[in-house]
Amino acid sequence: MTLARLSNNWVPSLMDKFFEGNMMDWNSNNYAGANSTLPAVNVRENDNEYYIDVAAPGLKKGDFNVSYDNGRLSISSEQKAEHEEKDGEKVTRREFSYQAFQRSFSVPENTVNADKIVAKYDNGILHVTLPKREEAKPKPAREIKIS
Repeated sequence: MTLARLSNNWVPSLMDKFFEGNMMDWNSNNYAGANSTLPAVNVRENDNEYYIDVAAPGLKKGDFNVSYDNGRLSISSEQKAEHEEKDGEKVTRREFSYQAFQRSFSVPENTVNADKIVAKYDNGILHVTLPKREEAKPKPAREIKIS
């Protein structure tokens, strides 16, 4: 069976992105521009640490859940905006506000010191730092003498 992309105008843009991308590589696609609530993410690495930066303006640090389990880092948030009605108030229009997301990242096996992972929220960006274990850090080249 072959999946075919529909050409009708009513197909949502997220589905367009689905059919254009690699179906097996969801985490590498940036759906932030596809009418989705998934935040954009930057992933960086140096010899000592991995860094994940999540763009999530308007949230508070208490809105996030960050967990690490068996080589998988998960970041999620859920935010609801509820408005109370006052006595005698007539509501003619109310638009509900609910936003939630979850992003997960696979980390190479046995490379992260899980006890030292830190997360910090600053100016609309959640910064997660995953320190590498000593065994996972690159070692300098060793010269081998020829006998």
